[in-house]
Amino acid sequence: MSQSFAPFYDVNRTYEDNYLQGPFGAFAEVMKGDSAAGASAQSAQTTQSQSSDQAEEFLGFRVNLPFGIPAGPLLNERFTTAAFRMGFDLAVYKTVRSRAWGCNAFPNVLAVHPKNADGSLVPGSAELDEGVLADTRYELPISISNSFGVPSRDPDEWQPDMKKAIAAAGDGQLLVPSFQGSRVDGMDRKAYIADHVTTAHLVTETGAGLMEMNTSCPNEGHNRLLCHDPHLVGEITEAVKNEIGDRPLIVKLAYIPNDTDLETMVRETVGHGTVQGFSTINTISARLVDANGNQALPGVGRDRSGVCGNAIRGAGLDMVGRLAAIREKLGLDFVIVGVGGVIRPDDYKAYREAGANAVMSATGAMWDANLACEIKETLR
Repeated sequence: MSQSFAPFYDVNRTYEDNYLQGPFGAFAEVMKGDSAAGASAQSAQTTQSQSSDQAEEFLGFRVNLPFGIPAGPLLNERFTTAAFRMGFDLAVYKTVRSRAWGCNAFPNVLAVHPKNADGSLVPGSAELDEGVLADTRYELPISISNSFGVPSRDPDEWQPDMKKAIAAAGDGQLLVPSFQGSRVDGMDRKAYIADHVTTAHLVTETGAGLMEMNTSCPNEGHNRLLCHDPHLVGEITEAVKNEIGDRPLIVKLAYIPNDTDLETMVRETVGHGTVQGFSTINTISARLVDANGNQALPGVGRDRSGVCGNAIRGAGLDMVGRLAAIREKLGLDFVIVGVGGVIRPDDYKAYREAGANAVMSATGAMWDANLACEIKETLR
């Protein structure tokens, strides 16, 4: 690795090893001394949190600073509690399913090096299909591959762990569970919708006060995302909302290039009162190649991967700005969570100025565990 900082998710270990042994680096250090039974909500309060007079409201919950870590690198309660300890006041528990689901083969993470001088990837550009260099040369500003396949433990394991994670949030901190439906062979549309409802119900049993539904990972086949079908998302969110009641529901979106499609998504969900917010973006899909032009990640169907980190900040800001414009145009009330390429305090400010009610960082936070504290320092 080209710099000394140890990410809290160790990219040189398997997903299973990270789940069982992590977190690492500064996240591991901050967790030392915790009792085996876990800490109380009061002791989870980080000394780096903002004072109460700076707190903001987020979907009916008070948060010290609407900044945190999105679904992905926070694998279980140890990871989410460490995030709270490090001053990340919003922590999204990695996406869960109604059944156990395996992870893609190791490696899952590689460093990604776009050709643009600023390290950016532009949605729709030829480079995404021609090939982007990926290797183990991790450098700042960091961009990486995200090729996990949305693994999940069995509900018998994740439910009690999620309940612990919720309880570990300190004053002005909020645990956000993420979930998705699972499409399996032979499953029709009705059963697919029902699986979302089943999983949402399992989340409610943990005592969660809100939740996020992931529509931005492949559910409809290769390179087909659920969020590309706003009508189906509308059907699913209506069924889920009937199950979860007054709990706020956030939908996680990938990059949607067409304004008409994005507006249709808003109308089909927020317009029907089923969704209270959007989190965007997830990753940008790209063909990843090694220095010789060969497939970088091993295995069938892994020629492409989601790219996250510095490379996707422009796309994330674009989505947030367009969603904010649609929100104003339609006169609808919903929150926007800006995600993608937040690696420095100025990126947090840029997302808020673009219209985001909250901001999250996955890759940036992995490589800079002090990012939340750094942002809070700039706001004092």
